[in-house]
Amino acid sequence: MATDGFSDANLLGQGGFGYVHRGMLPSGKEVAVKQLKSGSGQGEREFQAEVEIISRVHHRYLVSLVGYCIAEGKRLLVYEYVPNNTLEFHLHGRGRPPLDWPIRLKVALGSAKGLAYLHEDCHPKIIHRDIKSSNILLDFKFEPKVADFGLAKSAPETNTHVSTRVMGTFGYLAPEYASSGKLTDKSDVFSFGVMLLELITGRRAFDSNQSFMDDSLVDWARPLLSRALDDGNFDFLVDPRLAGRGYNHSEMRRMIACASASVRHSGKRRPRMSQIVRALEVDISFEDLNEGVRPGHSNVYGSYTSSDYDAMQYNEDMRKFRKMALASEEYGNSGYSAPTSEYGLDLKPSGSSAESRESRDAGGESRDAGEMERSGRMKKESPGF
Repeated sequence: MATDGFSDANLLGQGGFGYVHRGMLPSGKEVAVKQLKSGSGQGEREFQAEVEIISRVHHRYLVSLVGYCIAEGKRLLVYEYVPNNTLEFHLHGRGRPPLDWPIRLKVALGSAKGLAYLHEDCHPKIIHRDIKSSNILLDFKFEPKVADFGLAKSAPETNTHVSTRVMGTFGYLAPEYASSGKLTDKSDVFSFGVMLLELITGRRAFDSNQSFMDDSLVDWARPLLSRALDDGNFDFLVDPRLAGRGYNHSEMRRMIACASASVRHSGKRRPRMSQIVRALEVDISFEDLNEGVRPGHSNVYGSYTSSDYDAMQYNEDMRKFRKMALASEEYGNSGYSAPTSEYGLDLKPSGSSAESRESRDAGGESRDAGEMERSGRMKKESPGF
């Protein structure tokens, strides 16, 4: 068999809904095979979503589905093999050398182009719903591939949003989506902005080892973004490991501006992914990106409605989500074996050890993605993909 009978030697990783093995087709093509655990209802839904969505998308910066199999009670997804692990591993893995600035920019730009394709070139548009550093796979040239479409949703053009149960990863969830379940492409933009902050700062999206309010990367960075764009001094914001290696000041400013605009409280005020691509590619005026909003100053937008989101509501919801995340720590471990919520949401992904993810180097399956009920009800459960 391609995976040598799904041997442990070929195991790339596992989660609550299945296992991923490295394999080789008779043609010699290397693949990553995700095997769904039998009797996993949520996994069955993920399987159907992945097949339906990823089979119709084809882009340089999206992981490719080679094929799938449904036979004898088994459900298999066969992906292209992406050999150089994940962005999370290279950014946060213990003992890993720091990523040079050109690599960080390449990863940001490629990932942005992949997302822009999903949002603006697919009809109906596709909302990924779980953009994060562990879902960006890298090859040996550090070309990125957006991976894991198990949580993705199609959004008809006639709809302003899709109402659904909240799914995703704590630290990356857009606040208005987390509080209401109303999903738009701007929910992905927020998550992408968090990932840009990871590339800029070298910090995790959520780190329970940090002090309260500094544990959330967005909350810690938001006031610093405005200061950096105002005075042009990025030293207090940029990953200290880049200090001795250098970076292009103009390129860094563009990425900081993109991150600042992407993590605005109000989804309507965030840019489209195509705007972010343009801003990352060329040194342009930020007026289009900011749409009249001064970077880092989008805190108050009048009264709170279902389609807008203000700072007061944001802070209230973040306190609630943070309490849920910290409460989940009583269940112990991090990494692949970490117990999570009822639907597999890893509530402390940014505090988990990237070195525990070293075996995950292909296949596009997020091992800590999952689902959280908006009621906040937590249960001990195995992690999801």
